[in-house]
Amino acid sequence: MNIHKKFFSKIGTNYLILGAIALICQIILINILNATHPEYVADINILSGLASFCNYVIPFPVFYWLMKKLKKVEIEKNGVDLKTFFIYISITLTLMWIGNIIGLAVTMLLSGAIQTDISNPVQQLINSADIWFNLLVISIIAPICEEIIFRKMLIDRTIRYGAKVSIVLSALIFAFFHGNLNQFFYAFLMGGFFAYVYIKTGKITYTIILHAIVNFMGSVMSIMVANAATSLQSGFNPTDATILVVYITLLFIFIAVGFYGLITFKKAKLDGKKTEITLENPIRTALLNYGMVLFMLFFIGEMIYQIMG
Repeated sequence: MNIHKKFFSKIGTNYLILGAIALICQIILINILNATHPEYVADINILSGLASFCNYVIPFPVFYWLMKKLKKVEIEKNGVDLKTFFIYISITLTLMWIGNIIGLAVTMLLSGAIQTDISNPVQQLINSADIWFNLLVISIIAPICEEIIFRKMLIDRTIRYGAKVSIVLSALIFAFFHGNLNQFFYAFLMGGFFAYVYIKTGKITYTIILHAIVNFMGSVMSIMVANAATSLQSGFNPTDATILVVYITLLFIFIAVGFYGLITFKKAKLDGKKTEITLENPIRTALLNYGMVLFMLFFIGEMIYQIMG
């Protein structure tokens, strides 16, 4: 294995360790709670808060220590104007909806093939958890933690191999880390775009805001819209009607601007000077190594377990 394959193998191994520690901690803590306070296990807010703690807090020191051993490069910082950032928001939301449609189509086809309904664990969490949990954990804490872990810490160390390698790796690791087929496709699309924005601007704040907006729209806003639609079935209510009108209007605006942004996206250029090392076979070098293969197999196993469970 050459030096570059070893580097990407270490990247894959580090993210595998991150995922494994998170999973092991969840199993241990849930079993402890089940033995001592089974009523807590029945509370979706407590259970989801525990899962978030295991995902973002417990394994992070080990992961940070491992990643710190790898050389990183500071990315030049550039600001964007409000018009450009609005286009970024629109592209993000459009990619989320496109990814959702692909995910639904794939899971429906797979459900028919295996004669088993494939549930969406995240949607079940959003619908079951308290709206304040959705606001605090899903819309604020998760975007901050995930952008640091899957964008900044990864791209700062892989950008030497070029923007394309960093973007594909960030998108793929981010998608696999979600651990279920429903989220894989939109996580891949958005993860790649977040990587592009971070490389373009060098500011993780931008991707955190984009991530927070899409999570807010998919959790808090979706609950408000669903509740408003249900309420209107019983009779007209000005507040609920306003929520639906505003949401539908924003939806059309974001989709229109988002598709415009995607159509013109091919004109977007990234600074070629960021590439210090040019690989002859970038995909093979970055993905076909022991660490990355084990990482992908681990999360494919999680996906299969989630589907069959």
